[in-house]
Amino acid sequence: MREITYTQALNEALRICMTEDERVVLLGEDIGCYGGIFQVTKGLQTEFGPARVVDTPISEAGFVGASVGAALTGMRPVTEIMFIDFTTVCMDMVINQMAKMHYMFGGKGKVPMVLRINIGAGRGTAAQHSQSFHSLFMHIPGLFVAAPSTPYDAKGLLIEAVKNDNPVIFVEHKRLYNTKGMVPEESYRIPFGQAEVKRAGRDVTVFATHALVLSALEAAEEAATDGIDVEVIDPRTLAPLDKDTLLASVKKTGRLLVADEDNKTCGVAAEVSAIVAEEAIDYLKAPILRNCSPDTPVPFSPPLEKAYIFGKDRLLESIRRLMAYA
Repeated sequence: MREITYTQALNEALRICMTEDERVVLLGEDIGCYGGIFQVTKGLQTEFGPARVVDTPISEAGFVGASVGAALTGMRPVTEIMFIDFTTVCMDMVINQMAKMHYMFGGKGKVPMVLRINIGAGRGTAAQHSQSFHSLFMHIPGLFVAAPSTPYDAKGLLIEAVKNDNPVIFVEHKRLYNTKGMVPEESYRIPFGQAEVKRAGRDVTVFATHALVLSALEAAEEAATDGIDVEVIDPRTLAPLDKDTLLASVKKTGRLLVADEDNKTCGVAAEVSAIVAEEAIDYLKAPILRNCSPDTPVPFSPPLEKAYIFGKDRLLESIRRLMAYA
């Protein structure tokens, strides 16, 4: 294996899928000549041509709708929305069409498409380009939601998403694009619904998503110097969610911290906490804690945005708080 970035892993996954299957097409704003706003599609239009890597007009409702139609008629579109914020422009296509068609036609129609979006604050892009409301898509029956935290997971989950016959919301994180990790050159698939224990431990379970997986691993290493053994769980997909791995970990440690960059109210952390409260409450030695973004818009002001974002230090504080319970 060689070390490549998260961006390169996604690019490689798309190239593999397009090479193997001519039905795979890419659509989105500035994904061709420019290579996408985060360079995930760099070089693919030159390699596969403008008929398969399509620079679309600035009309998310239009090109997401076109992608749904293409998927229903035999294509396998991978459609990029520049920022998750802009999915609000095409929610009818996502929620009422993309997610529902297979069900409404009694399984006779399928929508094998991927909607690539990104989340995360920290780039000074203000409230309309920095949101993390990925939990909204968990709420919609019919959608799969992938959430890779490493280059290895990014490649394997994206190949699985493209080859999957279900509509997939593929949630990337801005702060991860330049991170590096070991990734095989060959094609491989990571099945949906299989969480990974990124670090085994016996005292506290930290269930973290996206960039916070890396923060959780840093916090776990620092906690180890205090004699606290932290287990870090990465769900890898949010729908389907691997409850078995989560519950097994909590039953072992008796303590749970959920870390997710979505807003706290009705977010990923709320759902995960509810699952544990319903199915493993008798094993808990302490209250469930959540580390999430505040219930406010993302500020543009650099000092305020810095205060809005959290990472290792807040997680470590919560881990120590959990250990204060006998």
